[in-house]
Amino acid sequence: MGAGKTTVATLLAQRWGVAVRDTDHDVEAGAGREISEIFVDDGEAAFRELERAAVATALAEHDGVLALGGGAVLDPATREQLAGHTVVFLRVGLSDAVKRVGLGVGRPLLLGNVRARIKALLDERTPVYESVATHTVTTDARSPEEVADEVVALLEEASR
Repeated sequence: MGAGKTTVATLLAQRWGVAVRDTDHDVEAGAGREISEIFVDDGEAAFRELERAAVATALAEHDGVLALGGGAVLDPATREQLAGHTVVFLRVGLSDAVKRVGLGVGRPLLLGNVRARIKALLDERTPVYESVATHTVTTDARSPEEVADEVVALLEEASR
């Protein structure tokens, strides 16, 4: 959350001349509602099921740049499906995450004390992200273009 997944994915897709897809957008399109509405009306478990299905579909159909929702890799089935794919973890620190998401309006997991919720989510999720990642890129105090540059360099180096 606040790492710049969608923005960086879009930049990478433009540079490589491929399509970009965001599984959060897929969930919203499929449900006909925003994620925050799904959380409120149906609960987090229902959202996670939609997210799991969206990721599985995207991995099967899409061959461009794919941005996953921040909680997608918490699902063991999703982690299994990501095996064999190149996964870049965009690491964001607490201070930058708080600055980027602001008051968390429209982010159902941030209800209450935004800073404390972001810290708890980072503490919970970072080890999982690291376990799935092929590469890790730190986004703190960097523009999306700088992050995209590093991703390109890492992937080019890895393909040699």
